[in-house]
Amino acid sequence: MNTVAVRAGLARGWIEFKQTWTNREDLVGQIVFAALFLGVVFFMRDATVPGTGFSLGAATVPGVLGAGIVFTGLTGAASYLVIDREDGTLLRAKATPNGMLGYLVGKTTTLSLGQGASLLVVLIPCLFLYPSLGPDGLWSYLHLLGVLVLGLFATLPIGAALGSLISSPRSTGLIVLPVMGLGAISGIFYPVIALPVWVQGIAQVFPMYWLGLGMRSALLPDSAVVAEIGHSWRPLPTLAVLVAWSVIGLALAPVLLRRMARRESGSSVAERREKAMQRVG
Repeated sequence: MNTVAVRAGLARGWIEFKQTWTNREDLVGQIVFAALFLGVVFFMRDATVPGTGFSLGAATVPGVLGAGIVFTGLTGAASYLVIDREDGTLLRAKATPNGMLGYLVGKTTTLSLGQGASLLVVLIPCLFLYPSLGPDGLWSYLHLLGVLVLGLFATLPIGAALGSLISSPRSTGLIVLPVMGLGAISGIFYPVIALPVWVQGIAQVFPMYWLGLGMRSALLPDSAVVAEIGHSWRPLPTLAVLVAWSVIGLALAPVLLRRMARRESGSSVAERREKAMQRVG
């Protein structure tokens, strides 16, 4: 591995991450999302998880944090890749020695730091709103950090692989819509045990359910486990499924990205720009 390219990628990722917090549109988007979510969980504070006296609002917080990792890893990585492919950024990276490595390290750094920051923006106010979150103190937060890192490994490579298969930013809905559908069946806003068994089975194939479960096991007290499948946090299956998705992504992404890079040329970029201008016109 070229250490110069890795250092350049890390530096680029850090710069892009800082830009998201100095760009007005990005900053407003972060604030609006956090405000809307906090409003939702505030009005859910008097509802309880079925079969327990535990707040449904508090139980929703870790599920949403887990879903955020999936959205960042899948749609974020794919969107970056497709946009940079269309405007020629990937072609310039390809033409630079070890440029693709530096590009991928940079985007991974940007997305990982951005997800960590977004998680804190949501979690810190929720800790004041729901003091029952993080009952084990430091261990809870270390557990949460472990789930975050594992979740990024399980989703970012898959997102990059999907992005390499999409030719236009207008086609990213092919990724966004299925991810939103997974959010509806993965127990993010309501306990998954309330869904039909066959729907539960589908949800357990994909990482969103397991990331939500992992976050809940980190942030919720043991009394909340009664709302989970089998009345268990299932740490070993959670680890196994997320590692399996990591292996799949790390196996597919390099192959698909190399194939995509080989097909990139000045003429292909010019052709995409011409089509984009025709649509605008």
